[in-house]
Amino acid sequence: MGIDFNKMSKLGFGLMRLPEKDGAVDIERVKTMVDRYMQAGMNYFDTAYVYHGGKSEVAAREALVKRYPRESYMLATKLPAWEIKQESDIDRIFSEQCERAGVDYFDFYLLHSIEDGSNYDTYVKYDCFNWGLKMKEEGRIKHIGFSYHGSPELLEKIVDAHPEMEFVQIQLNYLDRTNPVVQSQKLYDILHKRNIPIIIMEPVRGGMLANMAPELEAKFKAKRPNDSVASWALRYVASLDGVMTVLSGMSTEEQMEDNIKTFTNFEPVTDDEMKIIDEVTDEILRIPQIGCTACKYCTDGCPMSISIPDVFRTINTLRRYPDDWRAKNFYSGLVSRSGKAGDCVGCGQCEGVCPQHLPIIKLLKEASQILDVKQGA
Repeated sequence: MGIDFNKMSKLGFGLMRLPEKDGAVDIERVKTMVDRYMQAGMNYFDTAYVYHGGKSEVAAREALVKRYPRESYMLATKLPAWEIKQESDIDRIFSEQCERAGVDYFDFYLLHSIEDGSNYDTYVKYDCFNWGLKMKEEGRIKHIGFSYHGSPELLEKIVDAHPEMEFVQIQLNYLDRTNPVVQSQKLYDILHKRNIPIIIMEPVRGGMLANMAPELEAKFKAKRPNDSVASWALRYVASLDGVMTVLSGMSTEEQMEDNIKTFTNFEPVTDDEMKIIDEVTDEILRIPQIGCTACKYCTDGCPMSISIPDVFRTINTLRRYPDDWRAKNFYSGLVSRSGKAGDCVGCGQCEGVCPQHLPIIKLLKEASQILDVKQGA
């Protein structure tokens, strides 16, 4: 049974960044926001086992489940690989989620944050794909899918091996189209080619695309003076073919009102507007990059086994996306299997073979000051 798009709202309420008061979720404000969202005819709520330290699912119960008929909304949550230490943990976590949220079933259930390495390996080790099918057969899950933070190559492998997965949730926004870590355009193309419904997360990139330099904001305002900068980011992803729902982690009533305005009588991005988005993207990305072509001539003879092109790739990503935790995680994984930037002994072998004539020793020292400090080295 496929997903009925007509029953889903294009704007999804992400319950990851809920308003807080005295260090806890402000349930009364969440109730107000849920009411406004539902009054606008919208109905898709996205939570997870780990959001708000385990309190997001509880907030969904208090603000939504207890106060609205079960058939009037769709609730999604996720299974966290990093909490699974043995097979019995899967059923335990699911039962706990049902209790926290106060429901007998979830409309959408996701294997949380599949990526190359440990998370994917855990889901395979404990046969979570088939577990999800079993839960669906029992009526405990209506639709099964996964959220994704890995490489295009792994995504192709998974969706081709598991046609039972009904949807995939990916990070996508106009700035991340060419992000070498996220590679969101490639992920979108893989899913769209296979007609797999897509849920979008981080459409405003954690708020980055809601607040920008005045000269860039002016480009948007000149075209649509009454619309927010954030609305452009939301309209961009919502205009793409195959997008089922766009999640927004709304923290304030003002954000909600603005988003509801954007999705009420929704207007897709026009060709002229797309040109403006491309101009703004180019301006944001016009930040100096290390001119490494990843030929890897430098790595074979490195006595410290430093994966130099990957170090530079990480630095380039952080220059464009300073708060991108994925770049930092990428480096953490890198140094678990190769040398750190700070391990460089300055032998100069790399500079002797670099076709770009990069000052690699100097660049590695600079990279170490940024990356190895962040890693606590």
